[in-house]
Amino acid sequence: MVVMGNTMGATVRVPGLVLTEHEFSVPLDHASPGDGEITVFARQVADPDGLDRPFLVYLQGGPGHEAPRPSASTPSWLPRALREYRVLMLDQRGTGRSTPVGTLPGRSPAEQAAYLTHFRADSIVRDAELIRRELGIDRWSVLGQSFGGFCTLAYLSQAPDGLREAFFTGGLPPLKRHPDEVYTATFATMLERNRRYYERYPADRERVRALLPRLDEGEITLPDGSTLTARLFRQLGYLLGAGGGPETLHYLLERDPASPAFAHDLASMLPFTARNPLYSVVHESSYADGGATRWSAQRVIPEAFAEDPTLLTGEHVFPWLFEDVRGLRPLREAAGLLAAHEWPRLYDADALRACTVPAAAAIYAEDVYVDRVFSEETARLIPTLRPWVTNEYEHNGVRVAGEQVLGRLVDLVRGRV
Repeated sequence: MVVMGNTMGATVRVPGLVLTEHEFSVPLDHASPGDGEITVFARQVADPDGLDRPFLVYLQGGPGHEAPRPSASTPSWLPRALREYRVLMLDQRGTGRSTPVGTLPGRSPAEQAAYLTHFRADSIVRDAELIRRELGIDRWSVLGQSFGGFCTLAYLSQAPDGLREAFFTGGLPPLKRHPDEVYTATFATMLERNRRYYERYPADRERVRALLPRLDEGEITLPDGSTLTARLFRQLGYLLGAGGGPETLHYLLERDPASPAFAHDLASMLPFTARNPLYSVVHESSYADGGATRWSAQRVIPEAFAEDPTLLTGEHVFPWLFEDVRGLRPLREAAGLLAAHEWPRLYDADALRACTVPAAAAIYAEDVYVDRVFSEETARLIPTLRPWVTNEYEHNGVRVAGEQVLGRLVDLVRGRV
């Protein structure tokens, strides 16, 4: 592999941190390296006194989200990590400073879809392994948040010899379960979260009920020119699965919908937007451990959501998203092709049963995004994994209480608890 880019090796010192930038050239398709390359960016973050500590690779949630941009105190887990590690924050392929995806102009829908098949967890793991070897690292530890945990499980399946330890936070996925099962479970959790939300803020149900006809009339336009539809608005239910999320939604609904601030603030909260098309277009495929998704969430959504329009949906992608969000329309046909695509398996159950890598997982008991029951099922498969099932935190626990969450996982792996 060739290290490329003018900023490779550039080192910057900021208060409390030493940051070193790397850019790597990796094959778009690891199975066919001659078919073109993309760039993957990674930022090494170290304590000034810890430049020789072992590496911890951070894999961000998503899919399609870049790694955090660090300071001495953010993300919240970083100070805890730097006491034992140097951290490598990987901008997973297609994100951040890695080669961007965008809407792939100039390609046919079939070409767009073919390109996008290379942005799942299996390709990200292969990128990480190339980078590990390029940096001359024997083994390193990995911390996977949400989708980053999916990547970590793929790592344990594909290349466990490259790992010293594995930490999961809210991201222990199911094996050999169809996305229909996954979304059936998460929709059930969303119904309960809706009940709790409207029990806490009963006036908000009436606010939503009064807002929906205005959305049906097309009264609110988002900053990108998209008309705010009722079904697009209902996707704000994903906020109910994060610490502080219900309050964020409530304070939005307090605003006058006619105010410019309402549309602006709401647009910044929507989960699936043109700012990050990867998140929308490959999201369901991240749950496809073999087979095709065929718009799973659309097919299994409970009838209750049709009967009660005030019920909000969660992290669920629907085919109409690529019509309602103007910036995603260029990928509409490609998204349909990907929904019909027969995906290869992501995980190797036999390899996981034989795992010798020390591992620990924070499993959030009421996780809206990654179902607890399926996570525990996976945890039982891995003999070296110590699960920590907790209702103290929501899905974003490592972001809001990183010192405690990461510290607990390290202690579990070290046998201190």
